[in-house]
Amino acid sequence: MNYHNITKEDMLNGDGIRVVLWVSGCDNRCNGCHNPITWDKEGGLPFGRNTENELFEALSRPYIEGITFSGGDPMMSYNRDEVMRLVKKCRSDFPNKTIWLYTGLLWEEIKDIKGIELIDVIAEGRFVEELKDNNLKWVGSSNQRVIDVKKTLEIGSIVLHA
Repeated sequence: MNYHNITKEDMLNGDGIRVVLWVSGCDNRCNGCHNPITWDKEGGLPFGRNTENELFEALSRPYIEGITFSGGDPMMSYNRDEVMRLVKKCRSDFPNKTIWLYTGLLWEEIKDIKGIELIDVIAEGRFVEELKDNNLKWVGSSNQRVIDVKKTLEIGSIVLHA
């Protein structure tokens, strides 16, 4: 897996102050995407042990609320295994921090992925430029949903994050 950046103090991609891992690669290539530089899965830098150490060191700071996986798209087939390994490690090492994930895929396409229950919030759906709404919280177009994963899995129907 390649990545473009680690943002160590972010307040735009989930609740509170967060660490964000921006992965490389997105096959959706939505018109009007705010981050097209991340579309190329070969772009950015290889994600290795030193990068992982940097990520978890940033996450260990007491004022950090949690981690957000974005990009690109963390749920693309070529990113998914590594992202889910990191999700599992985050949950194990930092059980009280929240995990957010942004994907252009729909909940219905990813809900059965092993380990998905370890993620707290998933912002899902392709960005649709014609549905762009700057008043939305956490997403850019009105077709996208911000899903509370634990509540959704508990009751069996989608519960949106408040």
